[in-house]
Amino acid sequence: MNKNLLVKILTLLVIASFVLAACGAPATEAPAEEAVTEEAAEEVATEEVVAEETGEEVEIRWRTRPDNQEEIDVYSQISTELDGELDGITLTYEPGGSEGANYQDQLRAEIAAGTAPDVFWIPGTDVADFATRGLILNAADLAAATEGYTAADFYEGPMFHLTYNPETGASGDGSGAVWGLPRDVSTFALYLNLDLIAEAGAADPRELAANGEWDWEAFLEVSQATRALGSDIYGYGASAWWGPYGVWLNASGGGFFTEDRAACALNTEESLAGLDFQRSLYQDFDVAVPYGEDPEPAFRAGKVAMFQNGRWATPGVRTVDFNWDVVELPAGPNGTPGNWLFWGAYVINANTEHPEEAWALVQALTTAQTQGKISALGANIPSRVSQEALDAFLTFTPPANNQAFLNGIAPAAAPTAEGPLWAGSWPEFDKIMGPAIQGVLTGSTSVDDFGATICDEANKAFNQ
Repeated sequence: MNKNLLVKILTLLVIASFVLAACGAPATEAPAEEAVTEEAAEEVATEEVVAEETGEEVEIRWRTRPDNQEEIDVYSQISTELDGELDGITLTYEPGGSEGANYQDQLRAEIAAGTAPDVFWIPGTDVADFATRGLILNAADLAAATEGYTAADFYEGPMFHLTYNPETGASGDGSGAVWGLPRDVSTFALYLNLDLIAEAGAADPRELAANGEWDWEAFLEVSQATRALGSDIYGYGASAWWGPYGVWLNASGGGFFTEDRAACALNTEESLAGLDFQRSLYQDFDVAVPYGEDPEPAFRAGKVAMFQNGRWATPGVRTVDFNWDVVELPAGPNGTPGNWLFWGAYVINANTEHPEEAWALVQALTTAQTQGKISALGANIPSRVSQEALDAFLTFTPPANNQAFLNGIAPAAAPTAEGPLWAGSWPEFDKIMGPAIQGVLTGSTSVDDFGATICDEANKAFNQ
């Protein structure tokens, strides 16, 4: 039953009880204080009914993990617009921390303390952990009651996990599980400082890509040429988390996990070859921003020729004062760029006091209209499967070469879908893998030593 209707019914019953009580006794026998109490009760009950009828607002807090101030502005604007469109709901947007597991760790702590927002975005990698811990609401019943809802409206990769039922192994509509809806999809691209590349006399990566010549060798040549411009100029920069370093493993034919995602594959020959090439960018050729330093400020300051990041970095890059564009990642030894199909989802706090309103917000945040606005502002690619949406995405410039992002999610590029570990713990796996790879990229650990021990440790993150 609708909760507002229930309140009204209960209120009317209270009023009726007072009226019946009054009718059951002669007026001359009713004490003065009882009459006052009856009158006060009727007044309060009437005020409650009026409040319900006037649509008292429910406050819903929600959070994303923005990459920069410009992305914060994007979601703040969306929150303001939706606040005016959602009846009976007042929205409060809270930007979360930056890239890294600390964002998810903070959410887990806040849920335990009862201070977490009603709706929040989490990376696709963490859906299983939050779901199996009981931290997020299974919205299957709410989704089933929603006219027009179907998982098929969104990309299959994200929805496989968002509708995965760990108790039955079923996925899709009717599985009995809906852990949230995908906010976006994205792939990596290289943001290019075209002025630095031209000054160095290096080949234009966009032209190389168009000619089928954009591979690791060509990438290294451009990196070296631009690095030679000065001691404070770098050819390449990437943030220190699993996404950027993972592409080199993927592009060499390796990866983090076995095909069934039930065990570690970081020690395979292919994975180690990809890691070794990336190590050489930092240690042998010295073309990359030192690992662990944030390369985005340096890129935006005009000091980095090629900055690896997702579509979410576009709002910030649009503020630079040099000529720029994007290009797809270079092809690796296995013939693909090793890209990811990134995604994240809006999920509902399992302890929210307002699940229906929270689900209404999740739906509003993932409509074609809202996703189109966010895409136009540059933050991401719509997660809804629609050629019309993709065609529109190409018009949201700059960058001019938006096709580079779409090339990254094309079937021919064979991107690896970001996903949680239902057979283990992604947070535990990441905590083991991240520091170990950092040791290789900073030169404190050899690739051979890494390969000799990494899976013995990483496999501890899987269900035994």
